[in-house]
Amino acid sequence: MDRTVIAYVIYLVVSIALTIWVARTLSQNGRVFLADVLQGNEKLADAVNHLLVVGFYLVNLGFVALYLSGDETIEDTRGIFEALSTKLGVVLLVLGVMHLGNVYVLNRIRRRGIMEREQIPPVAPQGWAAPSAGA
Repeated sequence: MDRTVIAYVIYLVVSIALTIWVARTLSQNGRVFLADVLQGNEKLADAVNHLLVVGFYLVNLGFVALYLSGDETIEDTRGIFEALSTKLGVVLLVLGVMHLGNVYVLNRIRRRGIMEREQIPPVAPQGWAAPSAGA
């Protein structure tokens, strides 16, 4: 088998495994965060979590597929390691950027929800105060 094909197979196996692992980790640990962001609505949190995971898979696996091809032919074992380190490094960076982007957006939504909750008085007003004469 050609060394370039070997590098492609290793790249695909490792990239897909990393994508699945990151998506599962984010899904499991992000559910609690989403429930807080969505003010305790568990069903909505589960639905949003599932949609985020599907989008994560589509974007990252699409990137892995597009980044598969290379212009150079790998001629030795050292070339396999160099090509894999470059390709997998870029995939890991993309996974990290996607994760940070998701956390940033969800944190902005969470902050907005906290600000809205703080504007509602904890106890309904019980009456009106008359304006003072000196005002």
